[in-house]
Amino acid sequence: MAGVLSWVSQSGVVQGTIIGATLAFVTAILIMDVVVRAITTNVNGWSSIRKCGRPGNGILVRAACAKALPVVNVFEEAAYWTTTRDGSGRTLSGRHEYVLSFPAGQLPPNDAFWSLTVTDVVGYMVNNPINRSSFDDRSNLAKSADGSIDIYLRHEAPIGHEQNWLPAPSGKFKLMLRAYLPGAAILNGTYRVPQVVKAQ
Repeated sequence: MAGVLSWVSQSGVVQGTIIGATLAFVTAILIMDVVVRAITTNVNGWSSIRKCGRPGNGILVRAACAKALPVVNVFEEAAYWTTTRDGSGRTLSGRHEYVLSFPAGQLPPNDAFWSLTVTDVVGYMVNNPINRSSFDDRSNLAKSADGSIDIYLRHEAPIGHEQNWLPAPSGKFKLMLRAYLPGAAILNGTYRVPQVVKAQ
């Protein structure tokens, strides 16, 4: 066994194969990142990819989608938006307070349901005191006098607005908004998700 290990450690062929495989892997990741950027739409700080899940996609687009949004539905079945930044381009962090305001009648139009989820930057749920990680169309969200809905994204509870509080981790976090069987305004691109506004 020691002889085999000695040969491997000194073999130019083995070392070349390892280096080549490593470079190929890194190159593939870089190419997929470029493809993801090319097919991503960014509006008000939210990113969405409309091309994922389509049977006619080429191998690069399929690989890029698998990296960015694994096991994703086609956009006509489920629209996904994600963000890790507020409307000013700053990284979302539980050290700050944010508000996501939907004007009256401007929740994501759909023929099934919508949901808004907060996770860490990797995509994992984070424990919080009220065990709430998302809102959806069945959530009892309080409306303002004009019919708009403000969702409070922060680590500590907003006094007087606990009903619309979506607890954020203490550090950096990510938001994902989904609309299942999205409405016509989403499909034709006229619907825009409001930007996340830093309140403090």
